[in-house]
This record gives sequence, C-alpha cells and structure tokens, in this order.
Amino acid sequence: MPRICWKQALPSSRSKRCWDMTASRPPSAISMSTPNSCERDCSMKPFKSSVAEQLDAYIDYRSNLGFTDKHLRSMLRPFDRFIEQAGLNIQDLNPLDFMYFKRSLTLEPRSINAVIIAARGFFDYLIRIQILEDNPLKDFPLQRENAFVPFIFSPSRTKRMLSAIYRKIRHHPEHFFNDLTVYTAVFLLAQCGMRLSEPLRLQHHHYRKDDGTLYIQKTKFRKDRLIALSITVIQHLNNYLAVKEALQHESQWLLPAPKGGQLHKNRLYAAFHQALDDICLNRSRRMIGNTVFGSPTPHSLRHSFAVNTLNHIRSRG
Repeated sequence: MPRICWKQALPSSRSKRCWDMTASRPPSAISMSTPNSCERDCSMKPFKSSVAEQLDAYIDYRSNLGFTDKHLRSMLRPFDRFIEQAGLNIQDLNPLDFMYFKRSLTLEPRSINAVIIAARGFFDYLIRIQILEDNPLKDFPLQRENAFVPFIFSPSRTKRMLSAIYRKIRHHPEHFFNDLTVYTAVFLLAQCGMRLSEPLRLQHHHYRKDDGTLYIQKTKFRKDRLIALSITVIQHLNNYLAVKEALQHESQWLLPAPKGGQLHKNRLYAAFHQALDDICLNRSRRMIGNTVFGSPTPHSLRHSFAVNTLNHIRSRG
C-alpha cells in the first residue's frame, strides 16, 4: 500500500510521521452534518476543529492575494465539522478518511466537488507554509457532475413577466417611484442580459446618454465592460430619469433604494417571483436522470437574453 508522509503540526518540528492508508476510524464513527440554506447566514461563525486557526489563516492568505472567495468559508465548513466530530488532528488524517468524508456529504455532486477542491487548496497551503509535505487530496477522485439545463424565458414569457411586475406598480406618491425603480432594475436584467448585482451598482455617470451605453464597472472577474443599449432601453431610462428629476430624488445611485441608498437584491427577488406566480410560471427545480433542469431565477434572464439574441440573429440570416 502507498504511504503518506506528514510533518508535525508545528512548522518548527523536524520529525516526520507516516501512516499506512488504513482509515483512522470506521465510517460509523464519523458523524457529518451537511450545510443547508442557512449556511449563508452563519458563514462568519468561527471554525471549531483542531485546524481552525490554519483554516482562518488560509482564508486570509487567499484574500491578501486578491481572490474574492465569497463562499470559501462555507465550502471549508463541512471539512472543519468532519475534523471536529471525528476528533482528528491534522497528523491523524488518512486518504481513506476522505472517502468516508465524501460519502457523508448529502449534497449534489457539484457541491461535493466544491468542498473537496476547497479542502485540497487548504492542504496545498499547509504544504506552502511547511506544515505538511504531501497533499492527501492531490489525486483524490471527484464526483461525476450532473448536467445542468438553465431555465430559458422565451421573448413572449419575458414580456409577460415584465408586464406582471409593471402592473404591480402602485400609483400612490409614497410608493410609485420605488416600485418603478424595482421594475427598471428587472427590465435591465431582461433587456441587457445583466447580472443581478450590476444594475444595483450603477451610478448616474455610468449611463452615457449621448452614446446610449451603460458602463459596468468591476463586474465578475473584476473586469469593466460597456453595454450598447437598444432604443427601447434608452427610452425607458430617459423616462425613468425624468420622473426621478421631477420628484427631486437625489442619490448617487442610478436606481436608488427608498431612502437613497443602494437598492437591495431582495426587492428584485420578491418582485420577480411574485410576477412568476401571477403568470403561473413559478416552477421547482427538477432532476431527470443525471440532468438537472433549473427553476426560473433572475439570472435566468441573462441566459435567456443570450439565447434569444442568437436566435434572432440566426432568423435574420
């Protein structure tokens, strides 16, 4: 059997310890609770295992390198619970233990792979700071991921969804502009293929009225891009800004929140899913065989914009 060599947990230690690839504990001794939807709310809770200090140092190390790993802590938390509940030290870990760890994760293959990859990166960090010599997850097999088919809105469904949100705009002076702002944000998602966070971060100078463009600053992968707007979008934005000016609603944000701050994405989620309920289009995520069919989400509008634009270009020849 191959053998894995580790250094002691303290970097200053010169001695080494080796183990055969025999599980340090039987699988029945490993109790593993898996993350759920509340993980986002408790993502800042401290790690509790014997490697908690090293896990925090690894996250800080990645942050100092410029990586924006929003979900890294959540991906490392199952590994932390595994170490804590199994009562293991970093020296005690054996490659076979990770087989039991992987089996204990009641997640989809894609999420299991993300957890394993996060733990693999953590072990690479331990090697870099000379705590370990070998990475037990270097050649660890990943799960075969399910195929994913996103929900695509047809042009007619997109219009129905936008119309449903538009009909919900309240004409009372206290609510009219705020409801119109939410509608405009969803309108930009559908008509420009923007990501959910992008219209929320737009400031006044990002809309270039003279050349009909929107400047998206520091988007995904920290890149900037310029979006050429259609006549329909330009007319809507001009009308929206005229209303904003008439109401003397001053804010640095192009689409401000009710009190002038940055609009929160939860307002878009609420309006979007209420519209789907109104047009009987809200459906659950489905899995058939090894293929996952996604439910409609605001990000589906981005996929739909790309598909419908290509279909339109192809239809014109």
